[in-house]
Amino acid sequence: MQQAQISDVWKDWRLHLTVFLIVIGAELVGSFEFSVGPGVVILLPMLYAIIIGIILYFTPVVSEKQSEKSEPLIVLGVALLLAKIGVIIGPDLPEIIAAGPALLLQELGNIGTVLIALPIAILLGLRRETVGMTHSVAREPNVGLIMDKFGFNSPEGRGVMAMYIFGTVFGAIFMGLLAGLLATITPLHPLSFAMASGIGSASMMAAASGSLISIFPEMEGQIAAYAGASNLLSLSTGLYVSIFIALPLTEKLYKLFTKNKQKDEVS
Repeated sequence: MQQAQISDVWKDWRLHLTVFLIVIGAELVGSFEFSVGPGVVILLPMLYAIIIGIILYFTPVVSEKQSEKSEPLIVLGVALLLAKIGVIIGPDLPEIIAAGPALLLQELGNIGTVLIALPIAILLGLRRETVGMTHSVAREPNVGLIMDKFGFNSPEGRGVMAMYIFGTVFGAIFMGLLAGLLATITPLHPLSFAMASGIGSASMMAAASGSLISIFPEMEGQIAAYAGASNLLSLSTGLYVSIFIALPLTEKLYKLFTKNKQKDEVS
């Protein structure tokens, strides 16, 4: 059945033409940058493409059936992104080693999504979706991990995709504003925020580092270098942190926090 759906979607030339036109239009618009207080907001073509796609979903241009049939292509797209990430990481291994232990340990900070976001999500009434939503910042490697372990149509798969889309739409705006705001009201060194901006997303890193550079233009080279190395490390080590630490911790905490609820439902 699934193979038949994949075969049907490859033959749907109208859907491919629509996606192609969306991509071309988004790329022609390009990136757009503007300042909001101490922060810098960067709007990238991916954001336009997602918004246009969501709008077209509610029009006759894209049917619900086409949307359902095209779901397997998301897995293919994530696989290509993961392959690209692997190619990028290899040549830059000497840079990773030279970055020092501070950059290596910064990836553990992403476990904060588990410790903070998971209890809140459970209090809001979410179920197994919380495992996919809160085990990481839900970028491409993490989406691939959840899809591989739980499947695309699972609650965990829906959770990680929801956060992936949310992060794509709002992540760059949030990171750009937060980096600029914290760098101006806290005594921490700007390079610490540069390291913190590399969470494994190029758009979020660009927004955060761009905001920092606009505030500290004399440190442009250092900020860009630290942010780039941090982002590279998050891409290369973040998946392993998710596999061996974050995801098992998320599942254990989920079972712990929902233990009483499950008992009540059984009784």
